[in-house]
Amino acid sequence: MGTLRTMPLKHVLPLLLIVAAAIPASAAADARGVGPDQPNPLAGLTFYNDPQSPSMQQWRSLTRSGQSDKADLIWKIAREPKALWLGRFTRPNFAVKVRRLIDPAKANGEVPIFTVLRAQATGCSPTYQGGGPAEDRRTMDWYDDLARVIGDDRVVIAFEPDSLGTIDCLAPSRRDDRLRVLGHGVDVLSKLPNATIYIEAGASDWESAERTAKLLRAVGIAKVRGFMLNVTHYDWTAANVQHGLQISRLTGGKHFVINTAENGRGPVHYKKWIDRSKHLWRRITVWCNPGLRGLGPAPTTATSHPAKVDAYLWINRPGYAQSCQGRPIAWFIPRALTLARFATDWEKAPPGTEFGHFKDYPLSAFNIP
Repeated sequence: MGTLRTMPLKHVLPLLLIVAAAIPASAAADARGVGPDQPNPLAGLTFYNDPQSPSMQQWRSLTRSGQSDKADLIWKIAREPKALWLGRFTRPNFAVKVRRLIDPAKANGEVPIFTVLRAQATGCSPTYQGGGPAEDRRTMDWYDDLARVIGDDRVVIAFEPDSLGTIDCLAPSRRDDRLRVLGHGVDVLSKLPNATIYIEAGASDWESAERTAKLLRAVGIAKVRGFMLNVTHYDWTAANVQHGLQISRLTGGKHFVINTAENGRGPVHYKKWIDRSKHLWRRITVWCNPGLRGLGPAPTTATSHPAKVDAYLWINRPGYAQSCQGRPIAWFIPRALTLARFATDWEKAPPGTEFGHFKDYPLSAFNIP
């Protein structure tokens, strides 16, 4: 730089132009994007769409067999980039399996989205231990291994869906331990130079913004880009935007993403009367496989609130059976076809709809008892 100061301006300008042209436009953006004033680190990325995903394989199979109507429906799922889930089920050969997702994406100039599900609560009771200290150690070691396998590669991480929202499923004596485990994962993964991380923050029809923000602060939200909403829920995108803005104000202005994989028809909420004479009722949400749901807005960084909402992403895996359905968590074509058939790009309920539909259906169609 000392040499440039002593050179005539007419010689300096061409040199500066050459240097600027040699730097990729994306190099100026911080992939971690930790600061609230940092530009959206997802803007301009092409997300990886696994050509071996179940939806893509199903589409190819239906196409080959001449079932064009079903193939067209499944294509609505297959064509979109979806998160790739990693967890205790990513075995054997953990490192090999993760690299098989990173390397093809990298070769194509694309970025994989990983949904990390390792600290999953598999029970819920006042005595549930979540595996105890030994499982805590295994989970933290797993986070360490994942960080080593990713290294310097560009990834987006959706961290631990349903983890903070199910803290109360653990025995009271184990809740702080769970927060420490999650905090370790946040700490380790946040040091990756090219990882954009969003931490689980429930949904707009789950816990209060105040409680969620407190838990986010406890696990280290300040170290990462932000948080994610609606990953395992169906609530409307617009409702999650407003909820997320409340959480953002309580977490130093953090940015967030919203899962839109299955919320094109919104949630199924209904009233359960406690005492009609006193007008007392409570809202019940159909969590397990609400009927007649549809795919929501396609993945995009062109959101309705770009100042804080970095993207709408398909963090969940549309077309997979839910564990509460009494079947393995795997691709389930009846569910996939229903989601595709009722797909919309709606962000909130249009006037005149009920449970996301203009047509009247019996309550049983929505799995309302």
